[in-house]
Amino acid sequence: MASSVSHSKADTPLFYLFLFVLVWAPLPLGSNRDWSLSLVTLLLSLTGIGWITLYSLGKARINQACKKAWPVSLILFLAPLWAGIQSLAPTYSLASSNSFNNMILGFALLAGFNLCLLLCTSTRRIKLLCYTLVGSGLCQAVYGSLMTLTGVEYLFFVPKDTYTGVATGTFVNRNHLAGYLVLTLSLGIGMMIAKLNFTSEKNWRARAKRLLTTLLSSKASLRLILIIMVAGLVMTHSRMGNAAFFASLSVTGVLALILHKGSLKSVLLLITSLIIIDIFVVGTFFGVDKVAERLSNTSASTETRDEVNSYTLDAINDHILTGSGAGTFYTDFPKYRDFNVGGIFYDEAHNDYFQFASEYGLPITTLLIIAVVLCALSAMQAMRTRKDPLLRGLAFANLMAIIAFAIHSTVDFNLQIPANALTFIVLLACGYIALYKKNPRN
Repeated sequence: MASSVSHSKADTPLFYLFLFVLVWAPLPLGSNRDWSLSLVTLLLSLTGIGWITLYSLGKARINQACKKAWPVSLILFLAPLWAGIQSLAPTYSLASSNSFNNMILGFALLAGFNLCLLLCTSTRRIKLLCYTLVGSGLCQAVYGSLMTLTGVEYLFFVPKDTYTGVATGTFVNRNHLAGYLVLTLSLGIGMMIAKLNFTSEKNWRARAKRLLTTLLSSKASLRLILIIMVAGLVMTHSRMGNAAFFASLSVTGVLALILHKGSLKSVLLLITSLIIIDIFVVGTFFGVDKVAERLSNTSASTETRDEVNSYTLDAINDHILTGSGAGTFYTDFPKYRDFNVGGIFYDEAHNDYFQFASEYGLPITTLLIIAVVLCALSAMQAMRTRKDPLLRGLAFANLMAIIAFAIHSTVDFNLQIPANALTFIVLLACGYIALYKKNPRN
């Protein structure tokens, strides 16, 4: 017992440094600038080195979740390794320096995945991780909404010159704020589910009373936070961001009902309340009609992303095994584009699947998809087998985030934004934590 306590206390500073990195990453334009990305990778590297030092001194150890996640870690290692090889071989990369930078980012994300597994070892730390990210999402939603409502629109100490009139938070692109909010909302909803009492009741009246007690007690503060975050999401007017949120919430809710029948009534009532309140109450006041209008006005004649996808497929075919080099889409794409993309300069593919395949090649892209699927399967197994409400809620958050980004990534490039990629990686790790964490009472 004493050894276990010493282990948990030794890495406490590293855990809080890790939380700081997660909160800091979205602030400077999603860390999508060289200086901010360098700072994030440096802090993650220092945290990783600190943990390795503790491990070498016998003050930290590799837990079950990290051991079981080795296939995902291996894949997350192979991707930046391949980017490094591309940067050393001009025949494999059209821009060696970009591929090298992507290698550094890839190893930083690998560190983030494993640090989450290694540092989130107790119930208290899991809750701190979740509430820290939910708090970060809340701040982004409030900041973005206030900037829009007041007309004084700034990013991170920089005036906005694009996407004025819609919420972007400290991100440049509204879709990336939407992506970040969906990830943090997934955790918030998972925490709401963790607060439900899953013990069986004799009738619907008792279950409804128990749910109302949950929603109207001290737990109501979390529900209010979620409402504010959904309002921020709606105010981004991101079509696919909003669609991915409600679709992933619905699909994950159905999966939860199938995988754990004992939670049927409670989860069903909670998800129904979320959808009704968020669409019909929040949406009425914060512009869900604008999102619907953007969706209805979307057509093949007004959108150029389908043409971009077509041209990107040509690029993929030309580099199907090796890719054009990590981080080289904007260099490679002009060779394939035509004038019917509206004169828009596309430095990203607006489709994460196609961009990874174009830059890394189809084999590495397939492996990355397999890694995400493995995390989803772990979460589904946790939802089916774990009894602890917190771990079940964490699994729900993992699965909802994966489904949301699987949808959103078909039309955008959230995974090319370091802050969103890091947050997504942390949520992937939550699937293994939910399944393999021991001693749920600690």
